[in-house]
Order: sequence, then C-alpha cells, then structure tokens
Amino acid sequence: MNGGMTQRSDGSTRPTQATEDVIRICRDLLRIDTTNTGQTATSAGERVAAEYVAEVLSDIGLTPMVFESEPGRISVVTRVAGVDRSRPALLLHGHLDVVPAEPDGWRFDPFGGEIADGYLWGRGAVDMKHFDAMMLALLRQWHAEGWSPPRDLIFAFLADEESGGRLGAHFLVDEHPDVFADCTEAVGEVGGFSCTVAPGRRLYLIETAQKGIAWLRLHATGRPGHGSMVHPDNAVTALAEAVARLGRQEFPVVLTPTVRTFLSHAATALGLDAPGGPSAADGPTPDAIVAALGPIASMVGATLRNTANPTRLEAGYKDNVIPARASATIDCRTLPGQAEAFVEQVRAVVGPDIAVEFIERQPALETSFDGPLVAAMRAALLAEDPGAVPVPYMLSAGTDAKAFSRLGLRCFGFTPLRLAADLNFGALFHGVDERVPLDGLQFGVRVLDRFLRDC
Repeated sequence: MNGGMTQRSDGSTRPTQATEDVIRICRDLLRIDTTNTGQTATSAGERVAAEYVAEVLSDIGLTPMVFESEPGRISVVTRVAGVDRSRPALLLHGHLDVVPAEPDGWRFDPFGGEIADGYLWGRGAVDMKHFDAMMLALLRQWHAEGWSPPRDLIFAFLADEESGGRLGAHFLVDEHPDVFADCTEAVGEVGGFSCTVAPGRRLYLIETAQKGIAWLRLHATGRPGHGSMVHPDNAVTALAEAVARLGRQEFPVVLTPTVRTFLSHAATALGLDAPGGPSAADGPTPDAIVAALGPIASMVGATLRNTANPTRLEAGYKDNVIPARASATIDCRTLPGQAEAFVEQVRAVVGPDIAVEFIERQPALETSFDGPLVAAMRAALLAEDPGAVPVPYMLSAGTDAKAFSRLGLRCFGFTPLRLAADLNFGALFHGVDERVPLDGLQFGVRVLDRFLRDC
C-alpha cells in the first residue's frame, strides 16, 4: 500500500476504499440541508449531518465527542491515536454548515447531490463538505487496513463557520480548549487546489495566510420629512453617496510575505519576469500577474489590497416619508498588519458625517511556507501530480482557522483538489451550481492520504 493506493505494473493506481467511499459520503452530506442563515431560529442546523458523522465514526470504533452550543448547532470531534504519542497532535477541521441556496437558477436541486458531467453538484460541494467526506473516507479505509498515523490526529466537523464560527470553532476554543491542548498545527480550508498556467504545469495554492474580517455598518442621519418636498438633509442620499464612494474605492497594493512569494512563483510559471517594482519597466505589476492567472484572478486579486464591498442597505418605513436614519453593511477584508490603517482609510472615504460601527472583527493570519508539514504537503502533491508547483497564497476570506489561531496553532489551508483548467473555482463558493469534479475529489483523497501518512 503506497499512500492509500495500490500500484499497477504501469505505475498508475487503482481505486481503494477511500476513493470509492469519498463520492458516496460527499453525496450523502450534500443531501442533508445544513443551511446557516446566521440565526439559529431560521437555520436548518447541523444536527442531522453531525449525527451522520458520529455514526460513521462510531461504526469504525472511534469515539465521537459531540458539542451542542445551541439547540441543533452541533460540532463533532474525534481523536485517532498515532504511533508516536509524544509528538504534538495535528488538527484537521471542516465545517458542516452551508450558506443558503435558492433553487432558482440552479441546474439541479442544491440539496439533491446529483452526479452529472463528471461533477457532484450541490450546496457545500466545495465549501466544504468535500473535505468532510475526504476525512471520513480515509478514516474508514485506515480502520479497514488497521493502520495508525505517525502521530495523533484530531478530526473536527464544525458548526456555524459560515456565520463566523461563534457557535462552532470559537465555542470550542472558548469552552473546551482542552480538546486541542496538545495541538500545534491545524489544517482546514481553502488550499491545495490547482491552477493551470501551462500545459502539464499547475500551481497548487497552499493557504498560509488569510485576510482579516472587518464587517462594518455605516450610519447616516438627517432631518425626517415629507417625500414630496425639497429636502437637502436626506439621510438616504448621504448614505448612498458614502456607500458608492467606498464600494468603488481601490485601496493601495500592499504585498505581504505570502503574496510576494506567490507572485514570484506565479510570474516564473507564467513565463513573466519576476515583479521588481511599480512601473512596467521594472517588470509586470502585481495586478498584471494576477490577471494572467485566468479564472482564479478575482479570488487571488483580492489579496493584493484591502477590500470593502457593500452588501446590505436599510432605510425608511414608508414610501413617502424621508427617514431620519439610513444604514448600510459593508463586508471589509484586511491584509495582515493593515487593520488599523484600514479603519483610517475607510473614515477618510466615507467622510466625517457618516458613523462607522464595527459589527465583527477577526484578525488576519499569516505563517511561513516552510517546515515538515509543508514538506509533506508538497511531497503528497508531487507524488500524485508530477506537474505540480506547490506555492503559498493568501485566502481573501476567513475560515475557522481564526478560532484555532487563538490557541497558538499554526494554521494552513490544504483541502486538495485537481481542477480543470477552465473551471472558475472561486465563483463556486457561495455561488449558483456549486459542484466538485469527481476525479478531483478522488485525487484529493489520495493526496490527503499521502500527506497524513507522512505528517
């Protein structure tokens, strides 16, 4: 047995239990509605999916630890004993909840788990029930083989990630930190996926950093009055102008160590000169390198600078009444080391008459692209894809790593997938027709198996 796959005489591999199970398990999970609206009262909750996970774990002799933060909001954690129990444990974490999905516009039922055109379709296919399925499939295979990992592994299947993790990862860190007391590193979403830059040559983006969260509410006040009259002191007008300015603002490029390293690797792989300065004469700009990456440009491009995207507006209570107050929600993401500077940038853009309220703040994370764990990731990818070029990158969003970093864990994103060159992977997250390639899913479980056998 080599990395969970049996070798054929021609050097290729044949399916094992995990590569067969992963599609079935992922399909089962996609058919469980775990919609997270942000409020427990209107969310489907994770209970049914958590019970499914707990049953799989129990069937193979593992002990599921079940944590319920609010009714129906359940996380499941288990530990697999390793050969060398004196080593620190490694945490692997995935979330069970998904964002809402309106069936209109979808090719298939978002919770149908349909298989078509080489893909498994459904809400959560890439965010992130595919990784939950990989973990469960490998645990079943290891049990059948009687195999033990090099060190203790902790597997966490978490609630509430899509609403910031307050009822999932953050709850566990706050209320049950002892579960992770001997962990020093953690692996979760989003990383290990491929980006084709030339025939037979693929970058595999390993997450070593992620942007911080700074969700804002902007508030404008004015004089209420009748909608039929001339009314210069209109809160809605003031808010709309501030929101438009902020939504169109392009913040300056700031290259963190992770992004700088990524751009250097990407420029080389694309056949471009390494970035050397702000002008074209000094080499391609960061924006030019990102633009050459194809479908993932929008995902990676957001890591060059702070961003602010308006997401909600609220004002008024009657069509012919000018309200005294208007509010907007802005989804802001900040680069490592930029949180305080960003606040000042926002205040300068919206102006002194707009009140700025923070409704959620979580820090950016960044670690280096080195060490034994990174070496094991690189080796696992190269073993399955000789054309792989593993590179560090920054995730433009946030994950449950923000919670586990509070315990001092070094956090990575590594949920490996090999993707078609023309697939817009970033658009699948929270998008219509979310889906995961079947061969990519099986590739991922093979890579994850190799990685964990050498971690």
